[in-house]
Amino acid sequence: MTDRAGTPAKKSDLIDVEALIHAYYELKPDPSIPEQRVVFGTSGHRGSSPTTSFNDWHIAATTQAIVEYRTAQGITGPLFIGADTHALSAPAMTTALSVLVGNGVEAMVDEYDDWVPTPAVSLAIITWNNDAAHRSAGETADGIVVTPSHNPPTDGGFKYNPPHGGPADSDATSWIATRANEIIADGLRDVKMAEPSAVQTYDYRGMYVADLANIIDFDAIKRSGIHIGADPLGGASVNYWGAIRDYYGIDLTVVNETVDPTWEFMTLDWDGKIRMDPSSPSAMASVVKHQSEYDILTGNDADADRHGIVTPDGGLMNPNHYLAVAIEYLYGHRGGWRSDAAIGKTLVSSSMIDRVAKHLGRRLWEVPVGFKWFVPGLIDGSVGFGGEESAGASFLRFDGTAWTTDKDGILLALLASEIRAVTGRSPSQLYAKLVEKFGDPAYERIDAEATPVQKAALGKLDGDAITATELAGEPITAKLSKAPGNDAAVGGLKVVSENAWFAARPSGTEDVYKIYAESFLGEDHLRQVQAEARDIVDGAIS
Repeated sequence: MTDRAGTPAKKSDLIDVEALIHAYYELKPDPSIPEQRVVFGTSGHRGSSPTTSFNDWHIAATTQAIVEYRTAQGITGPLFIGADTHALSAPAMTTALSVLVGNGVEAMVDEYDDWVPTPAVSLAIITWNNDAAHRSAGETADGIVVTPSHNPPTDGGFKYNPPHGGPADSDATSWIATRANEIIADGLRDVKMAEPSAVQTYDYRGMYVADLANIIDFDAIKRSGIHIGADPLGGASVNYWGAIRDYYGIDLTVVNETVDPTWEFMTLDWDGKIRMDPSSPSAMASVVKHQSEYDILTGNDADADRHGIVTPDGGLMNPNHYLAVAIEYLYGHRGGWRSDAAIGKTLVSSSMIDRVAKHLGRRLWEVPVGFKWFVPGLIDGSVGFGGEESAGASFLRFDGTAWTTDKDGILLALLASEIRAVTGRSPSQLYAKLVEKFGDPAYERIDAEATPVQKAALGKLDGDAITATELAGEPITAKLSKAPGNDAAVGGLKVVSENAWFAARPSGTEDVYKIYAESFLGEDHLRQVQAEARDIVDGAIS
C-alpha cells in the first residue's frame, strides 16, 4: 500500500481528458497484439485509449458483433443503452449509437440526456420484457451499459446485457469478442454506421425511482426521521439520489453532486490510483470523515452497481459484513418471498453468510465469481438474494419477483436505511450481534506471483489434484474446483476446513493469482492459512 493512500488527489494524478479522447479516435488497434484485442471479462470489455485497448474501432466492432448476435438470437425489441461519467463513456456511447442506428436497431437513450446506472438499464430490460403485449408479440429487449465500473478515470468499459437483464454469460461474450476481433482485423468493412439521431428515449430515472416503492420500505424510513447521506462519488447515480429524496420525502442529503471526469475530488486508493470503489477505506476516506453527521451514509461507484455503507458507530463496513446483515434482515422481513428462496453468494464471500444461512434454515447457493450466476435464480424467485464480496448485490421485490438481475448499489444503500429505520440499530451494530452468535472471522485477499503458464494451470486445476490433507492444523473437508451451488467451474480452487478456507484464482490482467482467505480462529490463524495456501497452490501448478 502506498503512503498516499486515502489522501486527496493532486494535479499530477489527474488525467488529460482531451488527450484521452483524442487517443480514442486516433489510435487503431492491432488484433494480432493480445493487449489490443476485444476481451470480455466478468463485466464486459475494459481498457484505456492511450494503450490502444479501448478505442473507437473496438466499440464499433463490438457493437456490430452485438447486433449480429442479437439477430441470431431472434432479439427484435429495443436495445436499452446508458453510460456512466467516465471520460471515455460519452465517445463510446456515440460510436455505439452510430452502429445501432446504422443497423436499424431501436436504441433507447435517456430521455433527459442523463447518465444511466447499470441497475437502471437492467430494470428497463426486465420491465419491457415482462410486459404482456411484448411477450405475446414475441419481442424481447436487451441492453448495453457503457462503463468500466469503479476503474480509474483513464479507463473505458462496454458491457452487454441480454434479455434476462443481467451480465451476459461466457457463451455470448466469447462469440461477441471473437466476432469483434474478426471485424477489426478486416478493417471494419462489415460495420454499418449512420448519424446517431434516429433514437428513441426512455425515462430511466423516473421509472427506476418510482419502482423502488416495490422493494424498499420508504414509509418506515420516512417515519423514523433518520438523516441519510448519499455520495455518488461523481458517478451515474448523481441525479438519482435527489430524485429519490424528492419522490419519497425522506431526509436525504446528496453529499457531493460534483461530476468531474478527472475525479479530482477523490482520495487515492490503496495503490495510489484514483479508483471509485465505495468498499475501499482509502477511496472512501473523504466520505468516511462525515460519518458522525448521518445516521446512514453511503457511496456508489461510477455506474452505481456497487455500494459502500458507512455508520456513525462503525465507519465504513466491510462488504462481507454488510452482506451478512442484509441477508439476516431480508429473510426476516420479506414475507412475500418463496419459503424455499435460497441465499446466493460467490464462493469467495465470507463464511459468516454460511452460518447465517444455517441459522435461518435457508439453503445456501454458492456459485463462482461473477454476478451472472445469480441471474436464473433471481428471475424465477428461487434465489431471494445474490451477493458478491466486492460489494455488489441485488434481491427480490416484496412480492418475490425479480428486481434487477445485475448488481444494484443504490438498492443496497437504501436497504441500509431501511434496516436502520426498522430495527433502530445500525448495520454495524447488527453485525456485532452476528459476531456474538457465530464468531469473528478474519478475511483478506492477497496476491501471489505466477507466470502465464502457471495461471493457465490454476484456471484448469481439479480439486482432486490437491494432496494436502490439512489446512492450518485442521482437516480439509472440501477441495473444490466446481461451485457447490451449480456445479460450474470456478476457474481456480477452493479449500475448506471447519473454521477456515482459502480460494485461489488467476488474475486476468496481471502475472499474479489472487488468494482469498478467511479464518474464524483469528488473524494469526489467517496468516497461517495464507502461507499454506501459497504452498498448496504453488505445488499444484509448478
